[in-house]
Amino acid sequence: MRWTDKYRPKAFKDIIGNGKQKKEIEAWVENWKNDIPQECLLLIGPAGTGKTSIAHIIASNFSEFIELNASDKRSYDIIMNTVGESATTQSLFSNERKLIILDEVDGIHGNDDRGGTRAIGKIIKTSHHPMVMTANDFYSKRLTSIKPKCKVIKINKVHTNSINALLKKICKEEGVIADPVAIKELAKRSNGDMRSALNTLQVIADDSKKLELSDLDTVSQKDNTNNIFDSVRRVLKSKSIDKIKKSMMLDEDPTLVMEYLAENIPREYEKPEEIKKAYEMISEADLYFGRARSSRNYTYWRYATDFMGIGVALSKEETYKKFTRLTGSMAFALMGRTRGKRALRDRIAEKMSKKLHVSNSVAISMFPELEIMFENDELAYEIASYLDFDDDEIKRFRNRKIPKKVIKKMEKRKLEEKAKTKVFKESSLNVAIENKDKTEKTSQIEKNTESENLKKDKKKKYSVKSENENKNNNQKNTENKDKKEKKETAQKSLFNF
Repeated sequence: MRWTDKYRPKAFKDIIGNGKQKKEIEAWVENWKNDIPQECLLLIGPAGTGKTSIAHIIASNFSEFIELNASDKRSYDIIMNTVGESATTQSLFSNERKLIILDEVDGIHGNDDRGGTRAIGKIIKTSHHPMVMTANDFYSKRLTSIKPKCKVIKINKVHTNSINALLKKICKEEGVIADPVAIKELAKRSNGDMRSALNTLQVIADDSKKLELSDLDTVSQKDNTNNIFDSVRRVLKSKSIDKIKKSMMLDEDPTLVMEYLAENIPREYEKPEEIKKAYEMISEADLYFGRARSSRNYTYWRYATDFMGIGVALSKEETYKKFTRLTGSMAFALMGRTRGKRALRDRIAEKMSKKLHVSNSVAISMFPELEIMFENDELAYEIASYLDFDDDEIKRFRNRKIPKKVIKKMEKRKLEEKAKTKVFKESSLNVAIENKDKTEKTSQIEKNTESENLKKDKKKKYSVKSENENKNNNQKNTENKDKKEKKETAQKSLFNF
């Protein structure tokens, strides 16, 4: 049996650390048991701090519970079919409350999320039963829509001394002969992760029943992945290069970390020279991020990270011994507020690009000229009609709607122009038909004339031929007559002689 299951806490009193949080959770459970509905409970903390164990302890106070790992079951249909119906119906066995547990809700993300977050939001809204969710990263974007609907409780890492005490107790119960120094080092290396410490102890000492300091060399130290605020605080508060480099090992977009640093520099640094130098380092980092994007050579990130980490940290002359409340980047809040405007801009640019055969960026660059052109009501109507703008898109270029009288006037003009165009087309068609008839008649006459001329030529040629033949015949007849006469004369002369 795994020691993490064997020594899992069974009641609130068995939970190590997080005393204030335990009281809040116990009060939440008590209110539900007294039929006082409470918000969904969201437990957020690093891995191995006991969030799932707390959820199971809460479940022991209710008649039954349903558990789902949201990171495995991500789609809307799966979550709704598994949990959604249970959240709105009573138990089959009693009228008591049942607990719904959703584990690792921040694991829903990216292309795999097919409506999972929406399903969770709907369950929170419609559930008649107590609900507990767990997550690892407090600042995860995936929790943005979930956190406002819940009672959020941060579960802190377990203190090294608490882990040390529990490991000693387990060694005693399991008959493990352990070096106190080795236990302390193991507790330190676990970095607040109780589950990691127990698993490591079991791997080393389960068979040998011994734990020595040299045994820890075969086990790697737990990788400590910082969150953004831990890294920002370390950069602004420290001048140790090694610590800063470790703190910059984040499972986050480095440009996001840069934004957080840029936002909090003036909150921590007080001297103008320090602030100026720190922002120069941020600008250098931004340049290298740009080079990485344009060249697809992401080794530039290494230089950018050093500039925004070590560069910003060493910009201060000395560390400040004061408390600084860090905040998220205002750039993202601004982007959130302007999301509608940007969507409108992109929609207009797309319509313009299709009609005018230009790129979206070129279309956007034409907006100032359009604002001037839209000052004229009639011109505004013509442009809006051609580009198929709706009212919101027209308002982007002018403060007021196009007056109705102008619209009626322009529509009337359009109908008149349509009628004129129709008449012109009909007249043009009639002219074309007449011209076609004339052309056909002319061509027919030309054909008849040509045919007659051919007949005449043919007749003429025949008459010439007949005349020539007659001449030839006459000539032949004459020649034959002459021959005959000569012959007769010759005969006469013979008789005369």
